Amino acid sequence: MAKSSELPKQGQKSSKKSSLDARGCQRFGTLRYWHSHLKLLVSWVTLLIFVKISYSSNGPDVEGEALIEFLRALNDSNRIITDWNDHLVSPCFSWSHVTCNNGNVVSLSLASKGFSGTLSPSITKLKYLVSLELQDNNLYGVLPDYLGSMAHLQYLNLSHNDFSGSIPTSWGNLSSLKHLVLSNNRLSGSVPDSLANVTGLMELDLSSNKLMGTIPTKLFSLPTFDYSGTRLSCGSSLQQPCVSSSPVPDVAAVSSKKSRLEIVIVSLSCGAFILLLLGAIFVYRFRQMCTIRHDVFVDVAGEDECKISFSQLRKFTWREIQLATDNFSESNIIGQGGFGKVYKGVLSDNIKIAVKRLTDYHSPGGEAAFLMEVQLISVAVHRNLLRLIGFCTTSSERILVYPFMQNLSVAYRLRDLKPGEKGLDWATRKRVAFGAAHGLEYLHEHCNPKIVHRDLKAANILLDDDFEAVLGDFGLAKQVDARLTHVTTQVRGTMGHIAPEYLSTGKSSEKTDVFGYGITLLEIVTGQRAIDFSRLEEEEDVLLLDHVKKLLREKRLEDIVDGNLKDNYNPKEVETLVQVALLCTQGSPEDRPKMAEVVCLLEGDGLAERWAEWEQLELVRSQEFSLLPHRFEWAEESTNDQEAVQLSQAR
Repeated sequence: MAKSSELPKQGQKSSKKSSLDARGCQRFGTLRYWHSHLKLLVSWVTLLIFVKISYSSNGPDVEGEALIEFLRALNDSNRIITDWNDHLVSPCFSWSHVTCNNGNVVSLSLASKGFSGTLSPSITKLKYLVSLELQDNNLYGVLPDYLGSMAHLQYLNLSHNDFSGSIPTSWGNLSSLKHLVLSNNRLSGSVPDSLANVTGLMELDLSSNKLMGTIPTKLFSLPTFDYSGTRLSCGSSLQQPCVSSSPVPDVAAVSSKKSRLEIVIVSLSCGAFILLLLGAIFVYRFRQMCTIRHDVFVDVAGEDECKISFSQLRKFTWREIQLATDNFSESNIIGQGGFGKVYKGVLSDNIKIAVKRLTDYHSPGGEAAFLMEVQLISVAVHRNLLRLIGFCTTSSERILVYPFMQNLSVAYRLRDLKPGEKGLDWATRKRVAFGAAHGLEYLHEHCNPKIVHRDLKAANILLDDDFEAVLGDFGLAKQVDARLTHVTTQVRGTMGHIAPEYLSTGKSSEKTDVFGYGITLLEIVTGQRAIDFSRLEEEEDVLLLDHVKKLLREKRLEDIVDGNLKDNYNPKEVETLVQVALLCTQGSPEDRPKMAEVVCLLEGDGLAERWAEWEQLELVRSQEFSLLPHRFEWAEESTNDQEAVQLSQAR
């Protein structure tokens, strides 16, 4: 009986052991599967998941595809717009000539770009578009009916193009339309009566077209109109002017009085409810402002310290900024960041400046970004950090003023040079690598609280007159409390530069900057982008990091170096930078060095030991994967994936 009672126990032990073995085998099988498909996941699936996580499904991912289709139809044969790429994070974050609000595209400024194509129906996918500027191009074709479905469109300028045909009747459905400019085209036919039903229309310019017939009487009462140069019924003989005489006619005053009367009636009828509602809004707004100030100026001990920090900056008047930038001329745009456009300008004392205009500071994060950037850059003073000259604030504008960097960015010097312009030699690239490292070390080790940049890349490393590296674009910077190990934020950055733990968890730290610096080092050495889908044509890795690892395994160091350098580089120094880059881009943040250690590694201190550890770790991983088919042959049959084992050998 004793023996029989022990049999169930032995059976249980055997069952448990079998269960554990099955689980272990299952885990190893899963590990082999993910390893065999790692490159494909990184280059394609991760990109799609990131876009879905970072932005809503009906947001920038759909709008980004629509913009690519729209640009393709415009026929940008002169390659004026080169930064609209569907593999970037979002058109709202990094695409030029695009303005967004709450993650949706609201404005396209594409005037005078030399386009010679047509309008694509994909524009209707931009459901929140408010302004569309396409004047001074060579666009042709008939005016499309589908524009009449864009309910939020307020400003439409298609003047000085080659459009023909008549004005669509459906445009009368543009209930939000305020400004319509169609001058200097080849439009024909009559003006549709439906336009007179657009109650909010403030400006209508149809001059210099082949239009004819009678203009609806209501369109003569607009604040601004121009029907000259056409065969429409206007002029002195017809007792109706062809051009409005005053930008502010009586109809505006009547409308204003009517609006005020309606407000008074509503206020009287609602009475006490309105007062209570206003009181609640006031209390909520007051508490919100207090919270923002507390978040931004978290470690400022008192009001005097705040004054000292900002006393170093110059407060510009709005008029000074207007004069410096030629009233924000489109020809002066030199870039666009997450919250606004950047213009080059010249002050009255001939000092060249770069002006960052926050066009969307009312949106969530916009005002905080302004206060963040002013505070961070005013107190973070280092030769390798961008210096803030001053700022300008009005009731509707937020402006940041920096010194103008004549040599633009490292990315420009690596990949976007115009004929005759000077590239970066090896000595300069090495100096840039050291300068960027010193700038990051200062942010991580010498600022209290620490500052995490969160978007380090070649495009955000500017070059001063002496080609010294200057870290810019602190719009994504984040203060890190020393008492916290991680700060959870919305994932922001540029694909290919984002650390894997930040992409998967949304938690950023100094080590996410170290990863971005490692990728930037590879950009400096190779001259290539962090992600390049054109490498697929040659059956190469899409990610620059994987591409460099492959060449290093094959001992093809000369193929890693930028071809523009030819043979004018030091192979030993190239090897040092590549090794430091791979140490900085290890998958586990704990394995990456701190920026203070990176500076030492760049100088060769301790690099041999760290690199030997890295190679040993890679060798161990490769051996572990190579043993899998011998230890679990039955699992191999169940997965039926021989190629996965072969792929693991290359690692």
